[in-house]
Amino acid sequence: QVQLVESGGGLVQTGGALRLSCVASGRTCSSYAMGWFRQAPGKEREVVAGISWSGISTYYADSMKGRFTISRDNAKNTVYLQMNSLKPEDTAVYYCAAAWGRSMIVRGMGEYDDWGQGTQVTVSS
Repeated sequence: QVQLVESGGGLVQTGGALRLSCVASGRTCSSYAMGWFRQAPGKEREVVAGISWSGISTYYADSMKGRFTISRDNAKNTVYLQMNSLKPEDTAVYYCAAAWGRSMIVRGMGEYDDWGQGTQVTVSS
């Protein structure tokens, strides 16, 4: 059984920063792509960023480019999301997800196998 556990969410003012972490534990694969997603109240879940197994390849949703950075430490089975210049519209529950056995970037939400429980990010104006 695999678990993904996010942490690092909280309340921050506009322009502030947060760093989210997601730790994978249990029967993880030798390689897996990771992604971050978010869901705001009343809205559909949307992609935030993704990263390949090596960490060399990344992608971001347009509204996050230049503000968010995804990275990973495979020795710690952990993926990070550094969020800078936060805006009220970034308020959402943030989820990490894993695509087991996939070394390249996975872009489709439906291609991810396991999801964390989410961590709340609230940006006040």
